[in-house]
Amino acid sequence: MNRRELIGAAAVLTGAALAPSRASAADAGAGGLAGKSVLITGTSSGFGRLAALHFARSAATVIASMRNLKGGKRAEAQELLDVASTEKLKLSVVDIDVTRDDQVAAGVAKAEKIAGGALDAVINNAGIGVGGPAEMYDMASLQRAFDVNFFGYQRVARAALPKMRARREGLMVQISSQLGRLVLPNIGAYCATKFAVEAMFEAMAYELAPFGVEATIIQPGGYPTKIWENGARYFETLLESADEERKTAYAGHIDMASGMLGGVYETDPMDVPRAIAEIIALPPGKRPLRKPVHPNIQASGALNAAHKEVQAAVLGQGAYKSWHDAVTD
Repeated sequence: MNRRELIGAAAVLTGAALAPSRASAADAGAGGLAGKSVLITGTSSGFGRLAALHFARSAATVIASMRNLKGGKRAEAQELLDVASTEKLKLSVVDIDVTRDDQVAAGVAKAEKIAGGALDAVINNAGIGVGGPAEMYDMASLQRAFDVNFFGYQRVARAALPKMRARREGLMVQISSQLGRLVLPNIGAYCATKFAVEAMFEAMAYELAPFGVEATIIQPGGYPTKIWENGARYFETLLESADEERKTAYAGHIDMASGMLGGVYETDPMDVPRAIAEIIALPPGKRPLRKPVHPNIQASGALNAAHKEVQAAVLGQGAYKSWHDAVTD
């Protein structure tokens, strides 16, 4: 059986048991997210913060996470809670540093307790922007980038998936990037982390197909969020630790990287939460494997199409055919 068949069968078998804690079809149709439970990482700013408020205002139960919560006194956390209180939203904040196994396990368990069981959707969003010539990255700097942007996603997935698999339903959403497909000089470390996300979670989408659990990869283009502002600070730290020979040799590259990290964008970052909300609201089995999000998706669209064709040729027959068929857009 492919994933769509499995999900359909699971829905028939478990619908009655789940009905008391889940939204009715009418409620879901009204807002798309009504009654859904959603955990989002990295909600102190950017896509994560916007998504937390957008989903909560759409009647979802939102568990927003961020690191260094400071007992709930972190300003960004308090701001979310104040909005939730004023607007009477179902929004909670939990402490998750995605680089720490213990915090991820505890935070996801707390989110599941708030949700009353398996989460309907998990948004892997926490990330950092990093730039600079690849040779300048010492192992500590590169490991930090991967620990947040890639290993953090895997930690969260491993914590949330067991209950999703047991329920035979759920959605893992990964915030990747157009740079998870397209490679640009002087930002190769960031590209590498996002290429890793693309590979790991496409493989996971196939592997989860027999369990009725889905994975979607969101590919935003350039948007005005704090990831690049923060990335500029990481870049300054990288330069401070770099030796003079490399800084001299790559002087022109460094200028280009600085300009890239300081770019000005006029795009609307709400594009991303809206796109994710639409995907969560889709019926199980109808959610896309990938979704580029930007006014200009020509490059990512072309690369996705080429990749899709090759994957179909390799996996479209034999032992993996049913798994591949279940996740193909």
